[in-house]
Amino acid sequence: MTLIGKTATIAAVIGLLVVVPAAVEAKSAGDILVRLRGLAFMPDVDGTTAELGGSVGANDTFIPEVDFSYFITDNIAVELIAAVTKHDMSLKSPDLDLGDVWLLPPTLTLQYHFMPKAKFSPYIGVGINWTLFFNEQKSTDITDIAYTNSVGPAFQVGLDMRVDDRWSLNIDVKKVFVQTDVTINFGAVNAKDVDLDPWIFGFGVGYRF
Repeated sequence: MTLIGKTATIAAVIGLLVVVPAAVEAKSAGDILVRLRGLAFMPDVDGTTAELGGSVGANDTFIPEVDFSYFITDNIAVELIAAVTKHDMSLKSPDLDLGDVWLLPPTLTLQYHFMPKAKFSPYIGVGINWTLFFNEQKSTDITDIAYTNSVGPAFQVGLDMRVDDRWSLNIDVKKVFVQTDVTINFGAVNAKDVDLDPWIFGFGVGYRF
């Protein structure tokens, strides 16, 4: 083999040694994956008041979110999301402004990542959501409003697109089941078992530690 041939062979081997570990190390047991995502938080509301009828409504919001995933194995991970979202609440037919309320909806999911070493790695997840309603701001139409907190299931599908050994892009969709009782004017008007059940669409970047 000529010197040029030997040099080319050595260069090729070194190239493989550099590239292959990066692929092997992607999404491995013990890794922590931190993502920053932008979310579209879109409630799918179903609820009425017993006294007035009508339908309860909540607006869509767009918020930032941070989430943390820990890989128990190469394929199995747990994810916790952290975000807060503010919604304008209303009653329609009859029309009544219910003011604003903040939601803190931490969600913990157990995920299965189908191809953790691939450049495109899809996953599914199932878990539990706890939604805390706080900082209720009543409108001029009412004198008092209160919401009960909620615990419910959550489901997700997503896709990580590896940019290099550490960075990735992510798209994620969650369906979260949230149910609350709304008490208006100290119980003069009540909306029991209001389903907010938001769809949560996310896009962002991740970094693997």
